[in-house]
Amino acid sequence: MSFFQMSTPAAARRLFLGRSGSLVLSGTAIALLAGNDALAAKAGGGKAADIQILNTAIGAELEAIAAYQLGAESKLLSKPVLDLALTFQGHHKEHVALLSGTVAKLGGKAAVAKAKYNFPVDQLKAELDVLKFAAALEQGAVSAYLGAVPLFGNHDLAKAAASILGDEAMHWAILRQAIGEVPVPSAFMS
Repeated sequence: MSFFQMSTPAAARRLFLGRSGSLVLSGTAIALLAGNDALAAKAGGGKAADIQILNTAIGAELEAIAAYQLGAESKLLSKPVLDLALTFQGHHKEHVALLSGTVAKLGGKAAVAKAKYNFPVDQLKAELDVLKFAAALEQGAVSAYLGAVPLFGNHDLAKAAASILGDEAMHWAILRQAIGEVPVPSAFMS
């Protein structure tokens, strides 16, 4: 399945989980991000699980930063779209700073960027391709945060993740509009 053929939020979630960096995810983290409450409860919880969720989110945010950098350097983006991409990249950098600081406060070590990401560079031939690629990543982020928010052991972390979820959803809506799709495809996110 290509980035351009994802038709369901579940497909986007699978893409996110499969591309979320070099982190080795525990069963708990996978269950948490997949929204499987029962499996996550059996697998564990608490501060260690919260750190794992945060590090998985950091990995995805770092991937988004790299993806927006790829788009910016592609020479395929018009000035207004480039400005928007750099704005969104800045948001992802702010997310990483907040999430990394939180991991440190919890006594953990924050995830770091991979040396190289496996992006579909050969499929990015025009501005529309870059926009579709970015929209697919943002959709995956929305889906993953939506699954993770209610599973944090710490309610303040859930609230912070929900705030990031809102930002990711706005990114996705704006990118959908830019590629000619209905910005908000349904009344509910899944």
